[in-house]
Amino acid sequence: MAVKLHRCPFTFLHTDHDACWKVQKALDEQGVDYEIVKYWAPFRGQRKSLIELSGQHLLPVIELEDGTVIRAESDVMAAQVREGAAS
Repeated sequence: MAVKLHRCPFTFLHTDHDACWKVQKALDEQGVDYEIVKYWAPFRGQRKSLIELSGQHLLPVIELEDGTVIRAESDVMAAQVREGAAS
């Protein structure tokens, strides 16, 4: 299993206002191979699989190969990725 980035479906948004993009950009900068898992559910309560995985409904979430789940504010997650947390 590869690293998975669970994120919003708006992959065309590349701004620093998009939390999911901040984390995806950090993964790209670090050369981490990952798979994108998009969540199309518009309401947070509809994200049952995400809640089962991470215990909450907020995106983005990184799922590592060993099953570890990383979830924090996007700036914190991006910093963790740059420090090697997703390698």
